[in-house]
Amino acid sequence: MSAPLVEIGAGIGPPRPRLPEWARKSPTHFESLNLLKSSLRQKGLHTVCESARCPNIHECFHRGAATFMILGERCTRACGFCSVAKLRRGDDRNLDAAEPAQVARMAAEMQLRYVVITSVNRDDLPDGGSRHFAETVREVRQALPEARVEVLTPDFCGDMDAVARVLDAGPHVFNHNMETVPRLYARVRPQADYRQSLAVLAYARRHRREALTKSGFMVGLGETDTEVRTLLADLRETGTDVATIGQYLQPTRRHLPVVEYVGPERFEAYRACGLGLGFKMVFSGPLVRSSYMADQVSEAIAES
Repeated sequence: MSAPLVEIGAGIGPPRPRLPEWARKSPTHFESLNLLKSSLRQKGLHTVCESARCPNIHECFHRGAATFMILGERCTRACGFCSVAKLRRGDDRNLDAAEPAQVARMAAEMQLRYVVITSVNRDDLPDGGSRHFAETVREVRQALPEARVEVLTPDFCGDMDAVARVLDAGPHVFNHNMETVPRLYARVRPQADYRQSLAVLAYARRHRREALTKSGFMVGLGETDTEVRTLLADLRETGTDVATIGQYLQPTRRHLPVVEYVGPERFEAYRACGLGLGFKMVFSGPLVRSSYMADQVSEAIAES
């Protein structure tokens, strides 16, 4: 069993594990990175790749891939694992009405064949930002009618009308992340609910059956192998098609510490477990993230 989590800022507890070589990725392709960042800033756009400090950002930006983050760059929640800035009192809470069209314009300039759109949580908005989310999907589909669109949505506080609104805009893949096992929600994802997130995925499966459903979670936060297998089984019961599993990496010292670096052989065991449960694909590895190589994952399923 993994060691218990250490309280943030605590002076006692087990020593923090060192990042193993197989979980390291050296930064490269700085020119591609800076060019894409410049183009995004000119249009006032944001990516979760930057805000969440994704370890794959250099690789993805070099290959012309990015996950657009809409509804602003600040979130109404404060999850223990996430480096996205928190929306605070006095911050501008207005949505940028031009953002959906700007995302579509940027995706067209990048000549994307696969577009991933995610967002911060906007629990302060009556519809959770779902209308803005749906409009972004429609704009992208109009600008790039041959492209496939994947959405990675928040839980919209369990409002299934909001979920339906995004689904009715026509995404090809609906993704909502579980993030961790239920025992750790109070620490890792305190403003969310495990069963509510499962309900969102189950609803998406029923409401838009032609769309792939997808969910991801992290390991290394103190979960056990049994809990991981149970989470995979719960996901499969909702009809979820694809699972992504990656290693949690602490974005800053203010965030939850890493309890354990999970070895490649266990990631392979999780993949085998998921496939045995009936998932169409399980993308499992130390540096896997929910949207990492999303285009290739979708293509592989289509060809299978």
